[in-house]
Amino acid sequence: MIVIADTTPLISLMKINKLVLLTELFGYILIPEAVYHELTKNPSFKNEAEEIKNCKYIHVVCISSKKTARILRTATGLDIGESEAIVLVDEQNGNLLLVDEIKGRNVARQMGIKIMGTIGILLIALEKQLVTYTEITESVEILKNSGRHIKKELYETLLDTARKYKEK
Repeated sequence: MIVIADTTPLISLMKINKLVLLTELFGYILIPEAVYHELTKNPSFKNEAEEIKNCKYIHVVCISSKKTARILRTATGLDIGESEAIVLVDEQNGNLLLVDEIKGRNVARQMGIKIMGTIGILLIALEKQLVTYTEITESVEILKNSGRHIKKELYETLLDTARKYKEK
């Protein structure tokens, strides 16, 4: 399975110390150069930059068509990371795009790209028993408190599912 990630799910997973879930679920992840630069050049993400630079299961890939990414960015209003991630899915015949932002998710869906966000990753990890109920509840609090913009309904779905696993 070829999985490409945009910036936000990576940041969210790092905030909750669960980046390792990516390798446990998917083996390795591809990110375009723009996503790598967003994570490593922004002074706001100093800790995340080091984690990404040292991560063995995240591979940086240069897209072959910067022009296509620019056109996509101009036509849709996506940022450069999202645009390059979508182009990379196409160029690598990717199976899944990890993306959280609504605009990016909508554009990817319109293009027929299968998507998953941070909550989806946590749900799968819960189903595979890679995380516990307690880890999920703690993660939700950290994500909320760190300003991650995730719909309340998605948090509730995750917590409801986690409760069911706790009761088993």
